[in-house]
Amino acid sequence: MEQQESTRQQKVGSLLRRDISDIFLKEARDLVQGTMVSVTIVRVSPDLSFAKIYLSVFPYTQAEIVVNRLNENVWIIRKALGQRVRNQLRIVPELDFRLDDSLEYIENIDNLLKK
Repeated sequence: MEQQESTRQQKVGSLLRRDISDIFLKEARDLVQGTMVSVTIVRVSPDLSFAKIYLSVFPYTQAEIVVNRLNENVWIIRKALGQRVRNQLRIVPELDFRLDDSLEYIENIDNLLKK
């Protein structure tokens, strides 16, 4: 059973979501190479040292490639994130990028219902 996130975890998750989205737009363009990447959900561990970042990638055919590239170059994003949150967080969390396929799942169900 998954436990409820604390208010602090939610606030830090929101902060990370906003800053990582901004990093994708400005500093990590070469990592996302012509795809549209949106940060959908950020789950932060109770000790704030680890964050799972769920991404939605368009076009979906490039999703696995983009997520793998981000995980291989996570240090670039973590460094940029550290410069942005150094006054709010004592420790910059370890980042783990994952694919959020909920939109594709909804589209698949919608297509099945139309048949």
